[in-house]
Amino acid sequence: MLWQGDATKPAVPAPRVGDEAELLMAARKGDAQAAHRLGRLYAQRGDRGAARHWWECAAGAGNVDSAYNLGLWHEKHGTLDEALGWYERAAAAGDAEAAVNLATLLLEQRGDPGRARIWYERAAQTGSRPAARRLALICEDTGELAAAREWHRQAAAGGDAASAHDLGFLAYSAGQDEETVLWWETACRSGHAGAAYCLGLFLQAGRDPEGAEAYYRMAAKSEHPGAAAQLGGIALARRDLRTARGWYEQAAYAGRLEGQRMAGFVCVELGDAKGASHWFGRGAAAGDPESAFNFGLLLIAEFGDLKGGQHWFRQAALAGHHRAALELGGLLSAAGRDGEAQEWLTDPPPPVWDRPAEPELAARAELAALATDRRGGPALGVAELTEILGTWDLVTRPLLDHGEVIPWLVARSGLHASAVEHLASVRGTLLRPGNSPWPSPVEIEHVLATARELRTRLGLSNVVRDGADVRTPGF
Repeated sequence: MLWQGDATKPAVPAPRVGDEAELLMAARKGDAQAAHRLGRLYAQRGDRGAARHWWECAAGAGNVDSAYNLGLWHEKHGTLDEALGWYERAAAAGDAEAAVNLATLLLEQRGDPGRARIWYERAAQTGSRPAARRLALICEDTGELAAAREWHRQAAAGGDAASAHDLGFLAYSAGQDEETVLWWETACRSGHAGAAYCLGLFLQAGRDPEGAEAYYRMAAKSEHPGAAAQLGGIALARRDLRTARGWYEQAAYAGRLEGQRMAGFVCVELGDAKGASHWFGRGAAAGDPESAFNFGLLLIAEFGDLKGGQHWFRQAALAGHHRAALELGGLLSAAGRDGEAQEWLTDPPPPVWDRPAEPELAARAELAALATDRRGGPALGVAELTEILGTWDLVTRPLLDHGEVIPWLVARSGLHASAVEHLASVRGTLLRPGNSPWPSPVEIEHVLATARELRTRLGLSNVVRDGADVRTPGF
């Protein structure tokens, strides 16, 4: 905030109104500290022009705090060249806060990462936690992971929970489980909800559901939507529908599509058509095809709204929902619009994978997606990763000895060995990070095609279905 720059430097006493005459006399005689304090006094009064004048006098006489405050003044007023100049003068004299502000302007306003890094390093070497964190992120972006870890460690040692969280991800991506837990626990102790959620996923992936639930609850106390959704799923598995609804609605109110969709399903189970309509409607409006499909079913089955049902079936079908296309075709045919109906009935979108994956596989998929989405890189989709892991789990279940699984799958499916090997390799990376880099979105696209072809050739296409149907007992 403006004028706060030297408030953290107790060596400079705060000016009082009664000091004005004395300070003015000293400042006019060239006393730099008096001029600085006089500037603060005028700033407190709201006389920014006078404040700037006396800070310029003080800075010209070598007062670092005034140079810093002038940097703030010019940054606030949009005169960035002047702000850079004053920050640089203060930073060159050893002011770490000025160095951080200077580096941030250079990076974000001038697009000069080289000079920004120099000033961040100068500030970090004096113990600045914000500078250490910014350096860590710069190093991550340039692929200097060893340096990134060192700067993150410095920031985390100074209490930066976000850097501790990031260290957990760097360790997880490198396959270092003990370091992963160490840093996520460190971030948790500082109240980082995301780290608590990640620890929950990590423990779930390690088949420790009780430990996972404890961390989900910790994250949910800070209103983490993913944790709320996980707790909703746990309650639903226990058939505690009212608790499940509460957790899913917490996730839904935070904008999580999964929470909106699942809150709708739970309302169906509870016989609450109005609640189901609300949540399916919100999910549908947000672009979730499964919510749109079920909203359409609900409008027709419960409210007799054929026009509304047709509208949402169309929205879901256009987004690639298989059953919505068939339902839409049926409605159009009943309305005598046979030509349009046949377009949907004869060439509907292909059905999607919606088989529930083992909890540990779903957790691994989400951790991989979170790990690849941290720094604005090409994020991987949770649904796609879950389908890959779930497919492998499904097609290899008949095997007692998995030592020869690839030749067995090649022989049974007729797929090329390289395609099956690629699928196995990506699966291995998702389950045991650190063996190789995270797969790219293009790799995932190819491997997903292999997984779907594998299921088809093994006669397992019958497990492919769209989501739940709201036509449950009670509706």
